Amino acid sequence: MAPESSPLPPPTFSAELRALADRFDDRPVRLGELLDATQGRGYHLLLLLIALPFVGPIPLPGFSIPFGFTVTLLGTRLALNRKPWLPERLLRRELPPHTLAKWLGAVSRIMRWIEFFLRPRLGFVPRHAIFGRIAGILIALSGLMLMLPFPLPFSNSLPAWTVILLAAGSLGRDGLFFFAGCAAFALSIAFFTFVAFGGIELIEQLRLHLR
Repeated sequence: MAPESSPLPPPTFSAELRALADRFDDRPVRLGELLDATQGRGYHLLLLLIALPFVGPIPLPGFSIPFGFTVTLLGTRLALNRKPWLPERLLRRELPPHTLAKWLGAVSRIMRWIEFFLRPRLGFVPRHAIFGRIAGILIALSGLMLMLPFPLPFSNSLPAWTVILLAAGSLGRDGLFFFAGCAAFALSIAFFTFVAFGGIELIEQLRLHLR
């Protein structure tokens, strides 16, 4: 009797994203259709898509408020342990074909780099719902940070990396990425605290000089 062949491993998430980029390259696609095509992992994909433009040190004025609001909405739903929800009007919105394919390709390259380090670890994290709720809270707060109108280097990138690490950790069931996301969130809090106290000190110095 011939030995049974072992089942093929499932495709990596970056490979699925490249396949989606090829699938939607020549036609417009609705956001809801894209989420359905990712087989239940679409909301974490959406978080990665939203966070991607903000990973650079230069802020993106005009994009941070709507993108940050969407991140906050999704994070809040995750924190409440409810199915992520987006307005029907947003789900019906069509995305340009070539822009979407280019964006998906960029995310797949980042995911391929992340997947080099991503593996199931610290299994108690994905097994317990409390960690998912904490991740949702941190994602929601990171979305609020993205909305802050600070034209300063790294004011968007630190919250964006928090979202990317937490979303990737959930996709790969990697508890280490969860704690890396927590560390990125702590850096974000430290950065904005420093900016806030620095701004207060600057105002006080200006008041003294103007007397």
